[in-house]
Amino acid sequence: MDNSICQVYEDEIQSLEEEIKLLAEKYEDSQQESTFFSDEEILMSIKSFQREFRGGSKGHESLSDLKAQLESLETDLSFLMKFTGIQFTSHSKKTVEKTRNRTVRKHRLSGNCHSLSFQLEFQLLEMQNKESVSAVISDLSIIMESREDSDVSKFVSSTEEHGNLLTFFRSLSSYAEWYEHRRCTFLHFK
Repeated sequence: MDNSICQVYEDEIQSLEEEIKLLAEKYEDSQQESTFFSDEEILMSIKSFQREFRGGSKGHESLSDLKAQLESLETDLSFLMKFTGIQFTSHSKKTVEKTRNRTVRKHRLSGNCHSLSFQLEFQLLEMQNKESVSAVISDLSIIMESREDSDVSKFVSSTEEHGNLLTFFRSLSSYAEWYEHRRCTFLHFK
């Protein structure tokens, strides 16, 4: 009888170990897939759910705070999209290398700015010191719809060389707005 009980427990342990292994693989896969949340936002969500499962009313309060924060972020994002004309359609990031104080992630972004579509691919090197975090962009590649324009082509090449995303998005917003105005004007005269 003792052997059969031990066998049942061993079978249950093995089943649980397999389940843990599957969940760990699923977790690793989800870490490599597209993500739209920062590590801090994910940690806040995990803590919120932990409090909720413990059964305290604090979990519900923090959940409502998170919902309010999410609504505020969505409102801010909507405002920025209307203000700049830039709308991201997809984003993915993949961790290429991670050490204690250095992380390299590969990002892919695609979107539209007014009527122009664009795609970006770059690596982001994040180095953490005791007090600060610094980030450096490398291997920037930009694909734009209107590269036939030599000025845009020169600008894109210069941006890829210097890796300055802020300048790219500022200039893209302005250029795409006027590109749309020119396109509508020429359609009007046709």
